[in-house]
Amino acid sequence: MNPGAEGGLVRVPAAGAMLEGNLAIPPNASGVMLFAHGSGSSRHSPRNRAVARALNEGRLATLLVDLLTPAEESVDEQTGHLRFDIGLLADRLVDAADWLTENEETRSLPIGLFGASTGGGAALVAAAQRPNTVRAVVSRGGRPDLAGAALSRVRAPTLLIVGGRDHEVIELNREAFERLRCEKKLEIVPGATHLFEEPGALEEVARLARDWFRRFLATPSAGVRPSRERNREASS
Repeated sequence: MNPGAEGGLVRVPAAGAMLEGNLAIPPNASGVMLFAHGSGSSRHSPRNRAVARALNEGRLATLLVDLLTPAEESVDEQTGHLRFDIGLLADRLVDAADWLTENEETRSLPIGLFGASTGGGAALVAAAQRPNTVRAVVSRGGRPDLAGAALSRVRAPTLLIVGGRDHEVIELNREAFERLRCEKKLEIVPGATHLFEEPGALEEVARLARDWFRRFLATPSAGVRPSRERNREASS
């Protein structure tokens, strides 16, 4: 497997589809992050690739996978409805996480989920469905509110990252934050808009995500995947 920033091409069977993804495994990886894209994005998103590279540099493997097939993406470009089908996206994310637990190169690595936009909601639903598999969740400019009733069932420590100028999404994240019952934190990146395009904003997202995953993916012993219950909200 190519350990570079782009990663090697893999095909993942998930919820009745064969999904394409890029798996990058740096030397001595301490965990693997599964990316959930949303709102018309894909594994080719320059923002998610930038975050993935930063995680790789921090000895974290990454799997960037398209949750929609090319045919579905074509339909979604016209209708926009599949990107909001949180049930479908979450089912495929669960299957991709299961694939990581079975794949020879990643089965020994603890798993975290990184969700962007509507992918944030899908990541939380998937975490609720796989409490013994998903060790941590990070949402970037996400819509955790779309996880609905699943929010109260999430056990994985969850970090919500929102841009300081993304006012509507801040409120949606605060509402979802109150419904989470796991260890949690809300980070607001000052001056950043929804896509974190401002200088230094995406680098801050990558730093926060790397630190969160490093903290909660450390395993005291193989096969032990504890859940935590402390709660915390912060702005920075």
